[in-house]
Amino acid sequence: MYLILVQYIRPLAAIDHYIEAHNAFLEKQYREGKFILSGRRKPRTGGIILCKATSRREVEAILAEDPFDKFQLAVYDIIEFEPNIYAELADLSS
Repeated sequence: MYLILVQYIRPLAAIDHYIEAHNAFLEKQYREGKFILSGRRKPRTGGIILCKATSRREVEAILAEDPFDKFQLAVYDIIEFEPNIYAELADLSS
């Protein structure tokens, strides 16, 4: 399992210009079962993604498809971890 910390390196106007393409990227990864959850950081300096992948190389290949990577809008800190205790994701919105 991988925690991905996304850090914007361009102004929010540039981020907003590509946000629809980025959201389409996220949706594709959810459909393929790679992303478990994601969201914006507060304040809005980037985001966080929880990714299910077999290797760091796979995570890097996935992120290479992100418009934020393609257009050099963000950098990623990829943290591998092994979950051993977890709660059901039924109601994390509150």
